[in-house]
Amino acid sequence: MTIKVSDLMTGNVITAQPHQTVGQLREKMAKRSLSNVPVVSPENIPIGVVSASDLLAAEKEGTPVSNIMTEKVYTIPEYEEVSVAARMMRNHKIHHLVVTQEQKVVGVVSSFDLLKLIEGHRFVMKNAPTPKSKGRGKRAKAELE
Repeated sequence: MTIKVSDLMTGNVITAQPHQTVGQLREKMAKRSLSNVPVVSPENIPIGVVSASDLLAAEKEGTPVSNIMTEKVYTIPEYEEVSVAARMMRNHKIHHLVVTQEQKVVGVVSSFDLLKLIEGHRFVMKNAPTPKSKGRGKRAKAELE
């Protein structure tokens, strides 16, 4: 059974509009303990991302979100397998992906979501090593005889 991003993502995403201020977004993120918020167009298409680090660097509360957002948004379709999400996060060294359906934001998947998935499934090593014999192989056994 393969697990899809839609099975793991957080839906009902809190988003921001580019015209909102840093102060408004800071309050929204603090109230909900968010570390990352997608910035969307009026059509709900992702156009940027604001992280808690971006907010820390912002000096003025009245600055528009569009001035501090990261314009490079990494998205993943909701029907994709979670292994693809994990690979994208690792390759791009990021902790969140915006989940889309027909290019519109429907969720967010984070590295913590992936960790919860692993935590829920006990890890079983594939091809576990077999115990070694006392000798060092056939040659060692032949020398003993």
